[in-house]
Amino acid sequence: MIEGRIHRVSGPIVHAKGLGGTGLFDVVEVGENRIIGEIIRIEEDNAVIQVYEDDTGLKVGSAARSTGRPLSVLLGPGLIGTIYDGIQRPLNALYQQDGPFLKPGSRGEALDFSKKWEFIPNPELAQKIKEGQHIVATTGMILGTIKETESIVCKIMVPPDAAGEPLAELAEQGEYTCLEHIARTVSGKEIPIAQWWPVRAPRPVAQKLAPDTPLITGLRVIDAFFPLSKGGTAAIPGGFGTGKTMTQHAIAKWCDADVIVYIGCGERGNEMTDVLTEFPHLIDPRTGRSLMERTILIANTSNMPVAAREVSIYTGVTLAEFYRDMGYHVAIMADSTSRWAEALRELSGRMEEMPAEEGFPAYLPTRLAEFYERAGRVTTFNGNEGSVSIIGAVSPPGGDFSEPVTQHTKRFIRCFWALDRDLANARHYPAISWIDSYSEYAEEVQPWWERVNPLWAKLRRSALELLKKEQRLAEIVRLIGPDALPDDQRLILLTADLIKNGFLQQNSFDEIDMYCVPDKQIHILSLILEFHERAMAIIKLGSPLMSITALPVRERLARLKSEIKNDDLDSFIVFEREMRDSLEALERTYKTKEAVL
Repeated sequence: MIEGRIHRVSGPIVHAKGLGGTGLFDVVEVGENRIIGEIIRIEEDNAVIQVYEDDTGLKVGSAARSTGRPLSVLLGPGLIGTIYDGIQRPLNALYQQDGPFLKPGSRGEALDFSKKWEFIPNPELAQKIKEGQHIVATTGMILGTIKETESIVCKIMVPPDAAGEPLAELAEQGEYTCLEHIARTVSGKEIPIAQWWPVRAPRPVAQKLAPDTPLITGLRVIDAFFPLSKGGTAAIPGGFGTGKTMTQHAIAKWCDADVIVYIGCGERGNEMTDVLTEFPHLIDPRTGRSLMERTILIANTSNMPVAAREVSIYTGVTLAEFYRDMGYHVAIMADSTSRWAEALRELSGRMEEMPAEEGFPAYLPTRLAEFYERAGRVTTFNGNEGSVSIIGAVSPPGGDFSEPVTQHTKRFIRCFWALDRDLANARHYPAISWIDSYSEYAEEVQPWWERVNPLWAKLRRSALELLKKEQRLAEIVRLIGPDALPDDQRLILLTADLIKNGFLQQNSFDEIDMYCVPDKQIHILSLILEFHERAMAIIKLGSPLMSITALPVRERLARLKSEIKNDDLDSFIVFEREMRDSLEALERTYKTKEAVL
């Protein structure tokens, strides 16, 4: 262990002499309380350290001891359902130990070392080793399984540093703690249940796969209009109060990911309190059990040390990659990357680096890329398919999407869900703008959607075109009023309202409408567009728009989302028949009049 002495303290940045022989990003214990820090710059015999805890009272001349290893997290059973801070300290355990406020130097075990887990060895592997066969350990090889929760089975895998050696022994079925070893190689290297991994190093994969499978969220505006693929990246930018956190909560609850990693990065304490109090009581719709049985929470509120906020997203994505390597589909909710970027800005300023746009460091785009590039749908070394999808909230000051964090984020994500303040003020949920948002995954997930309905791409394109036409007509309406428009253009306004209120808007308190399956989404959208096409044909025959708006099916069309359940799709066929009969009767009336004339 190399030891140096502090000669300067600047907030969370500490300068120490005598650490020239250490490595970049090595973990350092600073001062009497041995608070955790990380070396971020080395200049001859001097090291610059960013500390992840409150360093109030730290003195010049205090010791700074290098541990000789990078900042790492402990991976193993027991992660699910736990609440950590940015450096993987368990907050529940620290609360019981120290009370409601974190003390400098507080320590808590990332995993419960006293708990015994039921380990079930890989039967095929165990039989071969028992028969004396020469089995070479490979990266990601599954040695056995542990039932972590009712929803998640933790697979114990061979770490990269043990790969390439023949296995000499595999533990029998039984109860073990996280510290115990369950395998041994011929050279004597023992493989424990829990394993360390550096947070800044991406875990290796066998192959990256195309992002051609959508992450179904149950939100129609996302799934049908701006889809996100499994292994994809998305950003939710929006001003204060537009619903970023609420949208992420809904996605976390309803999306078809197996594991959720929720990172509260620099958010207000009351928002994280809502997450911590609500998530344990939310029911996973797929299993009927608590949502926490497949969720990991990382809480770094705005009043916690700023440097820990910077590292929290790396901790979160490392935990996600661990479950991805088991073959799970993982979704990360990072709320918000703007607060993370502000932490970078503060640390950069403390180090007296040259600022770039709006004071952010010049390496902001690089750090954003490092984070988002760890997403992906992959084939793991054990032959399973897994994915990490990253959904990052962005909080631009004043809702200005031209500010640096939003603009640089757009360079590295392929799905942009822009939140609109006017929609949020009008209580339109989710307040995702259909004009400013986009998804570059639409073409890649099109084959999947076409298996649900071959007309998906056509319906999506037609609906978006109608909404754009409505936006242009709305400017004319504001000047001269809707009555001055011809009936065919007023029909466009009517249909756009049906799409907005009957399809895009959802009620998060309605048991039927809070989640919408893909089949139901397509049925609703196709009925609205069929109504538009038939109504347009009737108007061309001479019918006034009033005759169409007076039809009872028009009002029912806007209520289908909350009247027909996800598993009652036959009701759409009944309604479709009624709608066609009603429109055909009106069409015959005006065809008869035309024939008489």
